[in-house]
Amino acid sequence: MVFSYGIITLIGVSTMGKTEIREYIEAFLIAVLLALFIIIFIAQSFMVQGSSMEPSLHNGQRLIVDKLSYRFGSPKLGDVIVFRYPTDPSRKFIKRVIGVPGDEILIKGGYVYVNGERLVETYINGPTYGAYASDYGPVIVPENSYFVLGDNRRKSDDSRFQDVGFVPRNLILGRAVVVYWPLNTIKIIRVPESLR
Repeated sequence: MVFSYGIITLIGVSTMGKTEIREYIEAFLIAVLLALFIIIFIAQSFMVQGSSMEPSLHNGQRLIVDKLSYRFGSPKLGDVIVFRYPTDPSRKFIKRVIGVPGDEILIKGGYVYVNGERLVETYINGPTYGAYASDYGPVIVPENSYFVLGDNRRKSDDSRFQDVGFVPRNLILGRAVVVYWPLNTIKIIRVPESLR
């Protein structure tokens, strides 16, 4: 009798162990699937590399990129976007939207003009020149494309240059919304007042 009770106890422990392991595996798989869903459709982490967005963003900062809002709307003037580099889609760039489809862009005398109006850009680092320190444009932003510039205009590979040019909508991954690292630089990334 004692012997059979011991077997029942061992079977119970063995069955319980398998059930717990199965629950852990299921919980792990659900967590992985949920993480993949969030990364693919909702938000993703991104690290700033280089100085092209200074003084707004700095090398090494980590951001949350909202991938959901552009599924229901379009990038707007002043949005900071992450996109795939047109000539090498394995690389990702971060820049500010300065022109949307149909906008006329002109860079003259160190200033940017959108549809004939000079932008007031208190958020940039230095004057803006066209490619190779000359004036740029006027050009019209094509349909389903965007004109982007880095905030550090002297050190930014952006729409002024042929390797980037107008950024097609299908290469845009999302909108940068929050700096979360380093902790002393946490902030929400907002569109500057002058671009609203």
